[in-house]
Amino acid sequence: MKKPDWKAAVAPFEAPSRWRSFVQLGNTLIPYLLLMAAMYFTMGISYWITLLLAIPAAGFMVRTFIIFHDCGHNAFFRSKRANRITEFFTGLLVFMPAQSWSRNHAKHHATSGDLDRRGTGDIWTLTVREYRELSTWNRFVYRVYRNPLILLIPGPLYLFIIDGRYWNSRTDARQRWAIMITNIAIAGLITLAAFTIGIKTYLLLQLPVLMIAGAGGIWLFYVQHQFDGTYWERHENWDFLRQALTGASFYKLPRILQWFSGNIGFHHVHHLSPRIPNYFLEKCHKSNEMFRSVKALTLRESLRAGRLHLWDEEKRRLVGFNSVGLKMRKSEL
Repeated sequence: MKKPDWKAAVAPFEAPSRWRSFVQLGNTLIPYLLLMAAMYFTMGISYWITLLLAIPAAGFMVRTFIIFHDCGHNAFFRSKRANRITEFFTGLLVFMPAQSWSRNHAKHHATSGDLDRRGTGDIWTLTVREYRELSTWNRFVYRVYRNPLILLIPGPLYLFIIDGRYWNSRTDARQRWAIMITNIAIAGLITLAAFTIGIKTYLLLQLPVLMIAGAGGIWLFYVQHQFDGTYWERHENWDFLRQALTGASFYKLPRILQWFSGNIGFHHVHHLSPRIPNYFLEKCHKSNEMFRSVKALTLRESLRAGRLHLWDEEKRRLVGFNSVGLKMRKSEL
């Protein structure tokens, strides 16, 4: 398919709707803040009720992250300034530095499915050959990292509380400022909470929501590219259209989960055009046979993705550790 074909297919959906964006801000942030307030008031009744309320609150936190994510792509408002302002304040709610995260995420879009440009904004993925060449210790580290329990339990704490708080030698000055300003603002909010409701109460409210939302968000990001039938290719043969339509999943979720996740299950459409606001992704998907022909990944099928850990360049598919282990033992006989 020629590039003008897919560009023409996505173009009608790339212009944000101001009223839709404001409606989404309202039906996301207001319920989230009200649920957090309700959690606080139920602590005097039963913390179990508080934890139950943390589940829908986490859903709205995921939805807040989708707005933050869209702003990073300049897809939520037509105005770049409006996107930056909204990105900053929603970033505080999801504990993410605005411009720093969006720059790394842009690299993910530019390199997704490219075996020679892995390592920025993606899930650490090794080929079978690379895994075999690792030392015993590094194999253990990789296995621990790829364990779904590690990704979904301590993973959210690391990603949202630790990873977003610092920079490295590759971080440019603008990104460092974004991280510092976000850190100062988050520290200010936590200090305010400490002097009003108390730090213990704040942690008992925020941590369950963050853990549930973080686990859900990490799982969504994981299955968007780590599934049977996904696309990986060496740089010289890498194709943008193929990586979008076959390397990014069409994750068909139940309607309520689709709403809370901001339609991000239509990830094949999003990777083809990150400028499409989340509320137009489904409409774009239904508009063209090119998108409708993409095989859907169901919730049940996605659970198998947790057993896929390595890219087999010969089979051109993701495989589990067990198949690699069998091959290794046979070669050692």
